Amino acid sequence: MATSILEYFSTLPDPRVQRTKLHKLEDILTITICAVICGAETWVDIADFGKAKETWLRTFLELPNGIPSHDTFDRVFAALDTKAFEGCFQTWVAKYRCRAVSTPDW
Repeated sequence: MATSILEYFSTLPDPRVQRTKLHKLEDILTITICAVICGAETWVDIADFGKAKETWLRTFLELPNGIPSHDTFDRVFAALDTKAFEGCFQTWVAKYRCRAVSTPDW
């Protein structure tokens, strides 16, 4: 059974105040990771990716208030605990990373 990427980020604290949470953190994280894998380099690129792929994203994300704006992506990532994000990301990547095969020294 496949493990959702969200499981790897479930321990990441959401730095936002409850009243300012228009978009779910897991939606923001998932859109961002998918967009970057597809070549996005800026917050505008990420928001544009989300808008272009919204139908597909809705097949596995709730998106209760649609696609976040580029400013929302920027604000959320600026407020995230970078060390916590790095730890979650590295754990996720480690599951899929190709392991180098050791070869004997000749």
